[in-house]
Amino acid sequence: METAICGRLALSPNHVFNSKPGDKNSLCKGQCTNHGIPMAVSATGQDKGGGLLERPIIEKTTPGRESEFDLRKSRKTAPPYRVILHNDNYNKREYVVQVLMKVIPGMTLDNAVNIMQEAHYNGLSVVIICAQADAEDHCMQLRGNGLLSLIEPASGGC
Repeated sequence: METAICGRLALSPNHVFNSKPGDKNSLCKGQCTNHGIPMAVSATGQDKGGGLLERPIIEKTTPGRESEFDLRKSRKTAPPYRVILHNDNYNKREYVVQVLMKVIPGMTLDNAVNIMQEAHYNGLSVVIICAQADAEDHCMQLRGNGLLSLIEPASGGC
């Protein structure tokens, strides 16, 4: 779109087409009464081209937030860690099972019982293998509920 002011047609911010009333390209016919009032004039018409393309919308992620692709990539490249549960002589078996189900997302009753039994008979058991940040979080929650746990790098992947 160009802006037209009586006697002048602004084709771009750097180019102004001056015309006089009565000229064949003038926007004013006869006496011009709208001095200083901008009017919109379409750039498209019978001629080829002349139109303006709209600026493409570029989607940006907010600062501090990664795209879904970046998150999937970082999950795949992050080295896995094991959360290990140690046997103790203080907590009842039922309590250990309850804590495992509360702390570990998606933990089923059967899996929690198996993990508890393995820790009871073998002295320790692997609770979950996950990213380091999640492993640290799970370990702290287990400790916060009175269970003995630690994390270690998982060799050989998940």
